[in-house]
Amino acid sequence: MTDNTAPALSRIRLHLARSKDFPEGSARHGYEFVAPLDESGHIDLDAWRAVRAACTVERFWGNDAPEQGRLVHRAGGVNGASWVFDYEEGDTEDDETGYRFADHAFVPGEYVSLRDEDGDMHTFQVFTVTPA
Repeated sequence: MTDNTAPALSRIRLHLARSKDFPEGSARHGYEFVAPLDESGHIDLDAWRAVRAACTVERFWGNDAPEQGRLVHRAGGVNGASWVFDYEEGDTEDDETGYRFADHAFVPGEYVSLRDEDGDMHTFQVFTVTPA
């Protein structure tokens, strides 16, 4: 990355993985977010700092209205920091936290987990990763 070049962004789509409530998983429940990924598919923290305003998320959940927010890196959690989907700036009660997002490669077929605003953990499969 040169000084005048913004990091490349990827659009990552997550679908709800198989669970007790959704034995086949669900393409109608999930997230689509934008983030800079390194060559191994991990979120690139340094690149994110340069393009954080472009790192958005949309939560789609069945028939509920989609929610718009931002991907943020916040102090606390595993290894001292967490990736969070923040839907209302200044309000942490609606945030959804990625479980060990820094450790996971976002490549199609991989699985990641998120803790929703109610504290429930859900597993998602990386469905697609495309240039944003």
